[in-house]
Amino acid sequence: MRTLGAAIPVGLVGAGKHGERYVRHILEDVPQLNLRLLCRRDAVAGREQARRAGARYVAEFLELASSPEIEAVVVAAPPAMHRSICEAAAHAGKAILLEKPLAITRAEGLAIRDAVVAASVPFLAAHTLRFNSVVRAVREEIAALGVLHQVCLSQRFEPSPLVWLDDPRVSGGGNVLHTGVHSFDLLRFFVGVDPSAVVAQTRRLVTRQTEDSFVALFSFPESLLGSVAGSRATAGRSGMIEVAGEHGQIVADHVHGWAARVRGTRSEPLLVAPPVPTVREALRAFARMIRDGEPPPITLADGLWAVSMAEACYRSARSGCEAEIEAA
Repeated sequence: MRTLGAAIPVGLVGAGKHGERYVRHILEDVPQLNLRLLCRRDAVAGREQARRAGARYVAEFLELASSPEIEAVVVAAPPAMHRSICEAAAHAGKAILLEKPLAITRAEGLAIRDAVVAASVPFLAAHTLRFNSVVRAVREEIAALGVLHQVCLSQRFEPSPLVWLDDPRVSGGGNVLHTGVHSFDLLRFFVGVDPSAVVAQTRRLVTRQTEDSFVALFSFPESLLGSVAGSRATAGRSGMIEVAGEHGQIVADHVHGWAARVRGTRSEPLLVAPPVPTVREALRAFARMIRDGEPPPITLADGLWAVSMAEACYRSARSGCEAEIEAA
């Protein structure tokens, strides 16, 4: 039993390129968490990471999830593994932080939800872009725009060096599922309502099996429209945000760290807080959930909505028609 005030013992499943960020932040920035166990498919790299972190390497995630050494599981593994890991962790009564996307399909997301609800364990969907300083500045300013008309988001990156991302057996999908879900989540975060349908198209420019470029147009209640574009095939990064309403517009870029309010031909910079490591902020929120009983800032339902939106994009791209979005 953990003593009052002691760090929460956690296990990490997935310590590759992104998972290494979780390792670093737990060790350097989040003293409320204590990394005890580490699981990674690459056993040689995993053992060395665990040694450096003062943790124990575990070859199988089922052993990690059921271990009495930990109270919580952080999951940064490929999405095709999410359901199995989360079901095992929930069954063992562990709190769960799960990297996006929640699952590779809505059906698997519902299975995760059922396991978490049945076990009544804390759960944080790590859509970490919500902690971005520009995103927060835009969210705070949106109400001043009055009735919203359009929200247009784009996120563009260089091609990924990760081979597994282009293997649908492991990744579950391409850019729509892996990066698009960030923007799908932000659409709902900004407007406060759920979309009903989408028209989408996808392309393969650099990748061979999964899409690395897409455009999607979402329908919302009343006259609101939302668009999302994504690319992993360009020699540069950007994260544009455009919000238009009856009283003006907000334009911003969450990668380059700026935001502005536009009226007529005048542009006025918005106050944006200094940038923060978003993974660190997710881990701190997770620790507060466990120690203080705070509600999750990003819920399982939020993660499930993003997956439902991605799944509808795929249906639309295959059919060439509008696809309804199934409610989370």
